[in-house]
Amino acid sequence: MYSPPVPPRLELILQDCYGLNPKDHLTVLGENAYSVLSLPWEPWFQEWLQSSLDDLPPSAQVLAYELTLRLTNDEEIEELNAQYRGLKEPTDVLSFACLESDYPPPPLEVDPDPLYLGDIVISVPTAYRQAQEGGYDLSIELSWLAVHGFLHLLGWDHPDEDSLNRMVNQQAKLLKQVGATLPLSWENR
Repeated sequence: MYSPPVPPRLELILQDCYGLNPKDHLTVLGENAYSVLSLPWEPWFQEWLQSSLDDLPPSAQVLAYELTLRLTNDEEIEELNAQYRGLKEPTDVLSFACLESDYPPPPLEVDPDPLYLGDIVISVPTAYRQAQEGGYDLSIELSWLAVHGFLHLLGWDHPDEDSLNRMVNQQAKLLKQVGATLPLSWENR
């Protein structure tokens, strides 16, 4: 098991871009428009990082990790989905991992710069619709999508049903650690 000398820290870059279309704030999200930024994003990701050390590059020299969480709208995520996945439709979450290939050799000395894990992009309006359809709070859907994207940054994938079940179980485990749960099973989504 990977065990650094001190727990690595996580630096989160939070980008609020879901208001690119002003009507997203008013007609789609209503009173929830400003609550998404007040969610405990950094503590959640820090906890998920501490629980996922085995999925990180095998180096005790990394003291910090960094990732970007971009909260956006359907138009922007549709453009990204078309460009990177060839699907001309909005989606709920996209992940762009920086560690998708073989890990570089561990540094010989402690590196003070954070190791960049990648980007997670979430469509807040899509998350809001999914939460409404499921009958639960937007924060639950956002946390589910964020942890899903985080696991993708760490190399998790779900090309078949068995790997999907393992990933969903890991998501549920990580969400439980931060006090969030998803009231619906993945099969109902």
